[in-house]
Amino acid sequence: MSVLLGRKAPDFTAPAVKGNGEIVDNFSLSQSIEGRYALVFFYPLDFTFVCPSELIALDKRVEKLKEMGVEVISVSIDSHFTHNAWRNTPVNEGGIGPVRYTMVGDMDHSITKAYGVESEGGDSYYPPGVAFRASFVIDKQGVVRAQHMNDEPIGRNIDELVRVVEALQFFEENGHVCPAGWQKGDEGMVNTPDGVANYLGTNSDKL
Repeated sequence: MSVLLGRKAPDFTAPAVKGNGEIVDNFSLSQSIEGRYALVFFYPLDFTFVCPSELIALDKRVEKLKEMGVEVISVSIDSHFTHNAWRNTPVNEGGIGPVRYTMVGDMDHSITKAYGVESEGGDSYYPPGVAFRASFVIDKQGVVRAQHMNDEPIGRNIDELVRVVEALQFFEENGHVCPAGWQKGDEGMVNTPDGVANYLGTNSDKL
């Protein structure tokens, strides 16, 4: 996996199904997230097993993310037509229903490669060529501020991705860093020796 932290998120233009069900041939990442936060959410394949649970869980939190100014974009190597078929398949039949975020079709694998998340097989559980279970949190300047990845059998915790965005926004607003286990509403830490000492003096038992 490429380390993209602190770097501009690779831009892309590709076919997609938008959250309103519209199929487009030229969805642009940079145009869709200009001046906004973004969560780019890679997954292996449509009509599989762990993937639908993740995408449904993501949809259940999409309104909260939108309220936080976050554009949500999922990416796999399936076509935009397959994405559309999966959206139109009922959940009780293995579908994901009409999720309310954009689903990008990376059929030539260029996006997956640009983000460094294409499986080469080997000792991984992933078959060669698919995207890893990888997530990228991008700030309003288009810079990657967090990236996470799990092996194929391990589904992601979407609430943790929401927490990461909350922590990023807290830091941007207050200038205080977020210590281990920070949750929205908690105090932050001043990143000086005195700030560390003051924080640990009152909070170390909670860590």
